[in-house]
Amino acid sequence: MPAPRVSPGSLRDVGPFTWALARVFGRRSGTRPPAVFLTLGRHRKLFRGWLHFAGRLMPGGRLPRAETELVILRVAHLTGSEYEATQHRGLARRAGLSDAAIARVEEGPYAAGWSAREQLLLRATDELHAGDLSDGTWAELCAELDEETRIELVLLAGHYEMLATALHVLRVQPDAPR
Repeated sequence: MPAPRVSPGSLRDVGPFTWALARVFGRRSGTRPPAVFLTLGRHRKLFRGWLHFAGRLMPGGRLPRAETELVILRVAHLTGSEYEATQHRGLARRAGLSDAAIARVEEGPYAAGWSAREQLLLRATDELHAGDLSDGTWAELCAELDEETRIELVLLAGHYEMLATALHVLRVQPDAPR
């Protein structure tokens, strides 16, 4: 992988809040402090706003955690974001997804083994990645999810698309194990 365009920041660069938070998250995930936090944390005000927004989607969202992770893993696959895929495979396991389901995400919504709801969420994610939702998919989502959860699904997929782009452009390196 090419060298980072923006290196992860030091305590001085990111401040004590982000520095401590990155260490806590690294311990929880069994890695060094997440490079995404220490890189984006160089822009302190933006980082805090992003962290609040991202936390409302995951882990504080309306979708069950396992479904949130399915969407995130699918976006990671579609965008080629190995950083996000690596981070969220572990989170998906903790949310209750099996290794087989995590691997099946790459096969897409039509792979055998998904529930109808999981298949719908994965199909919606694929369509959102392409830039829109078909009227048919939207109608199915209306029958399955309340309005706030539909809005959240669109923002969840879009957020992880944006984050995958930022990680790629900034050349954020994978987190090393501790």
